[in-house]
Amino acid sequence: MTTPEAAPRPGTRGAGFDPEQARRDVPILHRTVNGHPLVWFDNGATTQKPRQVIEALASYYGSANSNIHRGAHTLAREATEAYEEGRATVARFLGAASPDSVVFTRGTTEAVNLVAQTWGRANLGPGDEILVPVLEHHSNIVPWQMIAKERRARVVPVPLRADGSIDQDAFADLLSFRTRLVAVSHASNVLGTVPPVRRMTALAHRYGAKVLVDGAQAVAHFPVDVTESDADFYVFSGHKLYAPTGIGALYAKPDLLAGMAPWQGGGNMIDTVDFGRVTFAPVPHCFEAGTGHISGVVGLKAAIDWLASFGREAVAAYETGLLEYAQQALAAVPGLAVLGSAPGRIAVLTFTLAGVDPADIARRLDQEGIAVRAGHHCAQPALRAYGLEAAARASLALYNTAEEVDRLVAALLRLRRDI
Repeated sequence: MTTPEAAPRPGTRGAGFDPEQARRDVPILHRTVNGHPLVWFDNGATTQKPRQVIEALASYYGSANSNIHRGAHTLAREATEAYEEGRATVARFLGAASPDSVVFTRGTTEAVNLVAQTWGRANLGPGDEILVPVLEHHSNIVPWQMIAKERRARVVPVPLRADGSIDQDAFADLLSFRTRLVAVSHASNVLGTVPPVRRMTALAHRYGAKVLVDGAQAVAHFPVDVTESDADFYVFSGHKLYAPTGIGALYAKPDLLAGMAPWQGGGNMIDTVDFGRVTFAPVPHCFEAGTGHISGVVGLKAAIDWLASFGREAVAAYETGLLEYAQQALAAVPGLAVLGSAPGRIAVLTFTLAGVDPADIARRLDQEGIAVRAGHHCAQPALRAYGLEAAARASLALYNTAEEVDRLVAALLRLRRDI
């Protein structure tokens, strides 16, 4: 394929980050699939893991495996220290003032449900409203529908503009003193849209509403600062951040956490237990019932340290350049349409190819070792805003390259010719 004149290859002009630095660290990127070198363009679903994360997990299980917070022996102390160091790392990563504002969860979905079932149950009532943009992932829609039904509140969708951005005029009009919460993603997993979270939060706060930000797709792509954005809640998943599956985090402002009741009972989250009375451990431990994903926290810390080692701003600039290159390269494929064109997007390209089912696109690309996602991407309302039930998606990460984009485009051109 001929490289487009108007799209210089990312990384060739001293951008400050070389994707080969990252690729060397990620073992799975060096395997073949169906006889071809793997191209992993399914990062929106999950990211691949660097050896630093894999080795951190092996080291923990090989030398420090123990339960935490409840033992006096050496391994218990070491495991507890590793777990709490992970909490401090997450707090710094998010720009939070204190590790005590970070609660570990299984991921974004559990974190949203935790807020819905604790803060939501205590603060929502008949007639209250939860504003949720149409671009949201199902995990930031369904929990609010469930708690709204229980509390006789209602979920109000915020429409999109044609470019995939949230209609800010509609958002401002929908806000009222009935609004108790705004739930918004920091970056869309389908459209790549990055909403003006700080501005939306400030406007919501004028009406006394709280704001939950879903950072699942954002944290791997650009720096996050919850203090600067003034978000009341911020949630993310480790597996989309080069960390293991089954680990994620909830940030909440200290006053909100202090007013939230524990949502699960058991070990580790209590102070004293009697059949007549229970007292709970202090925040954040009262929200972490049972044995947590200790190795997951170790892996999450290693992933954050690995990502930070490249320089967050340099990585973000590289990914922006790679997205621009991919957009121009894909324009050479007849009948291909990319959804969304909002400025400042993350490197997500959801597309259709005229006359070809998205699942068939994914299967054909897989034959050439290229992994993309096809389906509704757990964002059916967003796709339906474009009159679609399914689409294909190539989601890029710091270890992807212009050469891999060229392979994608060449494969799509071959598919187009074979129709």
